[in-house]
Amino acid sequence: MEQLIPIISEVGFPIVVTLYLLYRIEAKLDLVVQSIQSLPDRLKERT
Repeated sequence: MEQLIPIISEVGFPIVVTLYLLYRIEAKLDLVVQSIQSLPDRLKERT
């Protein structure tokens, strides 16, 4: 157990940063998916 605490303190910050960045990327990916899904309708409107 004593060996586990230093490992968590060293690795904890990068894990938190990674989870935060993944959360932000997920939101942006949702917007990209919505744009791609609406693309056929937009193309139909042009013709």
